[in-house]
Amino acid sequence: MNGQPTAQARTDARVHDLLDEATAERPDAPAVTDATGRWTYRELAGHSHAVDAWLEGHGIGHGDRVLVQLPSTRELVALLYGTARRGAVLVPVNTGMKDFHLRAVVENSEPALVVVPDTAVRRITALADGVPVLGLGEAWQGITSLRARGVHSGGAEVTPGDIAVLVYTSGSTAAPKAVICPHGAMVFATEAINLELGYRPDDVVFCRFPISWDYGLYKVLLTAAGRSELVLADGESDLVLLRRIRETGATVVPIVPSLATMICALAARDPGRESRVRMFTNTGAALPKSTADGLRAAFPGAEVVVQFGQTECKRVSVLPPAHQDAKPDSVGRPLPGTRAFAVDEDGHPLPPHRTGEIVVEGPHVMPGYWRAPEQTARAFRRAPDGGLRLHTGDFGHVDEDGFLYYEGRRDDMFKHKGVRMSTTEIESAAMDVPGVRAAAVVPPAEGRALAVFAEGDIDPHTLLKELSLRLEPAKVPAVSRVVDELPLTPHGKHDRKRLARLLEGTAP
Repeated sequence: MNGQPTAQARTDARVHDLLDEATAERPDAPAVTDATGRWTYRELAGHSHAVDAWLEGHGIGHGDRVLVQLPSTRELVALLYGTARRGAVLVPVNTGMKDFHLRAVVENSEPALVVVPDTAVRRITALADGVPVLGLGEAWQGITSLRARGVHSGGAEVTPGDIAVLVYTSGSTAAPKAVICPHGAMVFATEAINLELGYRPDDVVFCRFPISWDYGLYKVLLTAAGRSELVLADGESDLVLLRRIRETGATVVPIVPSLATMICALAARDPGRESRVRMFTNTGAALPKSTADGLRAAFPGAEVVVQFGQTECKRVSVLPPAHQDAKPDSVGRPLPGTRAFAVDEDGHPLPPHRTGEIVVEGPHVMPGYWRAPEQTARAFRRAPDGGLRLHTGDFGHVDEDGFLYYEGRRDDMFKHKGVRMSTTEIESAAMDVPGVRAAAVVPPAEGRALAVFAEGDIDPHTLLKELSLRLEPAKVPAVSRVVDELPLTPHGKHDRKRLARLLEGTAP
């Protein structure tokens, strides 16, 4: 493919190899910073070895699950790498996950050990059904004692095929499910993404997202691959984000659209200040052009990189800045060493510009969902070459150059007044209306009309009138509401279930 990187990502490495290689090359360079301090690569590696020895002392062995529900701090990064060294499986759970879903995660993952904040030990012990639950304070005291004495474990035999992490979806009404993430697939995905993004040793990556979400998790690995510094800012107040981006000297800022909108609003109140940001990377949902332009205006010289992905393969595609003018509506090209294309209902590849389900093939495709054979069989199927093919549930097409175009998720597509459409295209039209900062569409259902919600300075009737100028009649919503703030899921996506409840008058 034209312009595709020629280097190759590895499939035969383990997660902790990324840290060890960075440590060997830049031992005294900053590795990870949080609200309480900073570690060099040498310090992070030392703590990870101590975690390995501490886990061994608690009887944790190969394949055992270690569930953590902790804020994204340096200690959690050390736990990630130390658990990888042990050959155990880290199960990072969002701190916002409620007990109802957490109980389901504990039952599904069957951890051998749970680590939580000290204040949560009693509550989590009550729902963990006999599993040992330790507070981070107690755990970290033991870990730092081992590090001070230079204690290492005897070393575990860990292969690239071993599972490193179980990444659970956040869950809404259904029980959360976990994507199985082996070492080799995670390292391949990390290095393939970095071939496109090009993290550098002088980069400071400002991460606003929790490590329990794969977007935050892979920032840990990407910064190691780039020998960069990671700034963990998940706990920072929204009001100080722009100041912290400037103070930390951030050069790379991962975003989702809601975060980008917030940064633009903060920059409008405090314009003209210099920053070192060279790149924003977007995922989670399409970034409106107006928001991308706002970022470029507020951070002169910064690139805004479009990405498209799923936890099941981490990243599907990246749109390099060099192609943004020629392919403005594309979500990018497949990662180096992978394939992504559209297929028909029988799984046959479609020609360019024909819409079908987007499928993905390559070493980054994970092996399936943990203890969920039926869901695994639906999404992970055998490709003609014998490898795995991920059926994403996303619909779109490719062009003659192999660039992907996203048209909507299976769940977002619906038929209304005899016309097939998607929430994505209606939201895109709404975002084109002056005064609209963000928009979300709720599909029609029994007793509920097609509706659009918007944030911004616009009258609801004006929004519908403007949409009628941009969409065919069947696609124009019957209901329009303007709200102060659109509700979001923990991963920064529109919470359509809550919006539907607002329409039905059942939400608080």
